[in-house]
Amino acid sequence: MLQHRSLQVGWSVLTVEYVLRRLALFFAVAFVAATVNFFFPRLTGQDPILQKLAQLQIQGAGVSSEEIDGLIETYNAKFGLDRPLWRQYISYLGDTARLDFGQSISFFPTKVTKMLRDAIPWTVGLLATATVMSFVLGSLGGALLAWGKAPRFLHALFPVFFTFSAVPFYLMGVVLLYLFAFQTDWLPLFGGYGTNRIPEFTFGFWTNVLKHAILPAASIVLAQIGFWALGMRSMMVTMQGEDYMHQAEAKGLRGPRIFFRYALRNAILPQTTALAVTLGQVISGAILVEIVFSYPGVGTLLLNAVQGFDYFVLQGVIFTIIITVAFAMLIIDLAYPLLDPRINYRNE
Repeated sequence: MLQHRSLQVGWSVLTVEYVLRRLALFFAVAFVAATVNFFFPRLTGQDPILQKLAQLQIQGAGVSSEEIDGLIETYNAKFGLDRPLWRQYISYLGDTARLDFGQSISFFPTKVTKMLRDAIPWTVGLLATATVMSFVLGSLGGALLAWGKAPRFLHALFPVFFTFSAVPFYLMGVVLLYLFAFQTDWLPLFGGYGTNRIPEFTFGFWTNVLKHAILPAASIVLAQIGFWALGMRSMMVTMQGEDYMHQAEAKGLRGPRIFFRYALRNAILPQTTALAVTLGQVISGAILVEIVFSYPGVGTLLLNAVQGFDYFVLQGVIFTIIITVAFAMLIIDLAYPLLDPRINYRNE
């Protein structure tokens, strides 16, 4: 009953004005991201069509210089690159609003949205699982360390995690790859599933997918647990000196209730703020991990787009990443009152 009332109080401070302001900020971020995303690749001055055709010529496609000139005109007209820049920009904004990023230059006529649909589930599955695991395990472990009643093995284990927190995700991935794939051959070297496997909804296939995801996920989890544990331990040490903690002990409340309802609940809010602030870094690190393991997610898709200078895939991937981070921060911001009913947005 008390928890239900707390939830009601938490949501009551989310005024319509505040929500609308945050939504307006979200759409402003989306507009700025779309604009920068459009102009930045074009500032390089490189022609993606010319580069793609030059690659074909180098690979021995048998295309003459005269044919290349004709193909450049045809492809520029096909992709709308022969139009004035302002017209390209207006068309781009309209297409982006419909989440239509056009067709890939390197893999024509495949649409960018289809490529994103194929890659995003791999990234979301890997990143969401690894981030939640590291956040929960690190926060709980750090809280127990500060509480003073943690098992002995935690005191021996977490100093190692504290050291790992200084290691970038991709470097941790390289180390794990060397130890468990090159040296011992326990786990796969690369990919999301075996090359001899056909994607299908069977137990054997998903077991193979899980086996391929162990090393990429472990590189993120091991590099993050110490970070969350350090932050949580500092907050818990601060919470133990608060008056409400002394009052709870004076009332004779049991240790687990004091730990979860008084200390952990109040210390988790700064942790959530840190999660929102570092979310962009976490996603960028996960993308590099995907590249290290050739994981079939957004990171590998982005690498291929950069190598082929594929305007439209680059725009689709980068815009999706920015919007995902902005949307996640919006959700975390609106969820604050549920974590701490004392937060009141009505005075803003």
